[in-house]
Amino acid sequence: MLVHDTVGTTRSQTEIDQIRQSLQARYDELTAEYDQAVLQSQVLRLVEVGDTAGDDQADSGTKTAERDTAQSLLRTILDRRAQYEHALGRLEEGTYGWCEGCAAAIPVERLEIFPSATTCVTCKQTRERRAA
Repeated sequence: MLVHDTVGTTRSQTEIDQIRQSLQARYDELTAEYDQAVLQSQVLRLVEVGDTAGDDQADSGTKTAERDTAQSLLRTILDRRAQYEHALGRLEEGTYGWCEGCAAAIPVERLEIFPSATTCVTCKQTRERRAA
């Protein structure tokens, strides 16, 4: 479990260490995933550079779509990794598990499913409504 079941209690050092270990493990997984995606992107570019003879518009469009997909994947991984980095920083500050919007405790269930959450469900829904 990532946080106390009782709202407003202080976490023990053991709990903090467990949370840190879990967050750091996911951050490390995302870093490895990013590194792998960068390598795949570089290979894709090398193939593109070496294999352009005889390309028609469809081939060009396919290569552009593949390149865009690869770049999108890289941005997504970096964004997710930044979320975990932010969560680790919040843990060190003592604000992990508390909503950045209203300062209420983020439900345990939400943090177990989405450990890098920074808002409670209500504030998240409000943000999404405003963005729409």
